[in-house]
Amino acid sequence: MLNKIARGILTVLGFALGIGISWIVNNTFLKFNIQLMPIYQDMIIYLCGGVGFAIFAYLLSNKIIDSMVNVTNSIEHRLQQVPIGDVIVGAFGLIIGLIIAYLITSPLSQVKLAWVSGVITAVIYLLFGYLGISIGIKRVDEINWIVNLKKTHKDIELEDKKESIPKVLDTSVIIDGRIFDICKTGFIEGPLVIPNFVLEELRHIADSSDTLKRNRGRRGLDVLNRIQKELDIPVKIWEGDFEDIAEVDSKLLKLAQLIDGKVVTNDYNLNKVAEFQGVSVLNINELANAVKPVVLPGEEMSVQVIKDGKEMGQGVAYLDDGTMIVVDGGKKHVGETIGVMVTSVLQTAAGRMIFAKPKQPMDKVV
Repeated sequence: MLNKIARGILTVLGFALGIGISWIVNNTFLKFNIQLMPIYQDMIIYLCGGVGFAIFAYLLSNKIIDSMVNVTNSIEHRLQQVPIGDVIVGAFGLIIGLIIAYLITSPLSQVKLAWVSGVITAVIYLLFGYLGISIGIKRVDEINWIVNLKKTHKDIELEDKKESIPKVLDTSVIIDGRIFDICKTGFIEGPLVIPNFVLEELRHIADSSDTLKRNRGRRGLDVLNRIQKELDIPVKIWEGDFEDIAEVDSKLLKLAQLIDGKVVTNDYNLNKVAEFQGVSVLNINELANAVKPVVLPGEEMSVQVIKDGKEMGQGVAYLDDGTMIVVDGGKKHVGETIGVMVTSVLQTAAGRMIFAKPKQPMDKVV
């Protein structure tokens, strides 16, 4: 029954199409000189065209219906595999594209040749409709992230009356491992954002043939697993990518700008580039230097001289936090624990260095 109805509809559409094409041919391309009254001449042309296309559509109706069913089933099957978010964003992009196409094609209505303006209008509508869908689907991850981020901020404002800025982790800070201890103490609030391209870089490092790189990569993956399993802080994996950007550091800065977040790193060069681009950065090394005990010239301490220094007669020692101490005249005390007095402190972007000299032994009282 449905098949007969569909064939009837196609026949009617073929009849209407035939009349339309006959009208275009009669008024634009051809000049018919039929010896009939003008009032009947057009009617005969339209009727012949309509009947001809109706017969043609009826004969091909079965194949057309089968093709339409196959196409519909294929589209339905593909749509079932597409997430509903992609469908919604794609539909929204299509609407925006059609609106832009309408604004562009509005002046074409003044063109005298209707078929020319019709063809150009159809092409523009198809082009901008496709672009709207394509751009919408390609940017669906970014749109979803922004929507979820705004929703999260709104919930936090209602509950805690404060916002939590996303923290984007780079490869160096994950491999370093101190980010786990800092998050555990509660000094960094989430959510922690781990981009997919950072995970890919960690995976490549973990698969490296170089033993040192392989161990560093595996350490980074272990740190991520510990953060996800042992900490209450929310962790989000950002699945998107910036295909037009090659370097991972540039992608990190772009992502931080996109989600209005901060980059967590211990890379000095990335820190400087981020400052230049106006991206907020949390540098683990700067935090470590800030919480180190303050040492002033004249203070005394006990250290173990580990090795020779670069200059003649110098020895090198280290504090528990890793701060290097250059002991003037400490070469002869290598391997010994001696008392030293601080002479000066050099603070640099890379860290802190302390200069000291051995304490003079007290004269024995006779």
